Amino acid sequence: MGISLFPTWVENILGTKKYRDLDIPTDTIRDLLAQPEAQKLSERDQPKWLKRKLHNIVADYLGDPEYITATIEVDEVFSSGDERSQKDFCKKILNSHASTRERMDYLVDFYEGIFRITGKPLSLSDLACGLDPFAFPWMGLNASLQYHAYDIHRPRIDFINHFFSCSHLAPLAEQRDILVDPPTTLTDVTFLFKEAHRLDQRQKGCNKLLWQKINSPWLVVSLPAESLSGKHDLVEKHRKLVRNSIGDSNWIAMELQFGNELVFCIDKSSEKAKLLA
Repeated sequence: MGISLFPTWVENILGTKKYRDLDIPTDTIRDLLAQPEAQKLSERDQPKWLKRKLHNIVADYLGDPEYITATIEVDEVFSSGDERSQKDFCKKILNSHASTRERMDYLVDFYEGIFRITGKPLSLSDLACGLDPFAFPWMGLNASLQYHAYDIHRPRIDFINHFFSCSHLAPLAEQRDILVDPPTTLTDVTFLFKEAHRLDQRQKGCNKLLWQKINSPWLVVSLPAESLSGKHDLVEKHRKLVRNSIGDSNWIAMELQFGNELVFCIDKSSEKAKLLA
């Protein structure tokens, strides 16, 4: 990263233990510092604001495996050829992150329900993917799938590509800030799981433009039905986020729910916008 392009206080934040190994894209920092909200702050308040924004983007509080150790384990497990051990390993990785851990009880039903609507894709984009790719063994798709996974976290992307190669999938994971540089590759389906609300916290209303740029006939968005603490019902709030992001586009969104996860299968090729509850 061209850290010298930034003020010293930005260099100091990016050089902390929390961020120095993540290789956060330079364009992400530029985008944050250019936001009107940041420009209005005093020099004293800007560091605290940037730390808060980066904390939300990186979301380390949701959990991660120890990537060096996990990469060694991938080699050991997949070289054995034991499918049960491979799935057990994937379960362990999925359980290491709060977002995917919550989905474990309904993993098969989750993907079956989505693909019943969208059809089984031959190509897939997974935006801000987190550890979602490790659910591949439960997706019911074959290894010829073109699985394009995007995340801002460099060690995570390297780990996913290693897993893809061991699983006989093409290593198509890329480090990318999807807000600054939305992918343009045409795929059958695009996933945006448990991320749209965090993107909205980063930049209010950003989902509308991002969703328009997504190059898939199907966009599948999931959002939590309640807060992580379980104290706050988020269903109506997140339905509103979806409605506002669709806006006056001619799309149809079909709503599903699995456990604490609302799923909106959005047909971007449809002729009439309608949100079906």
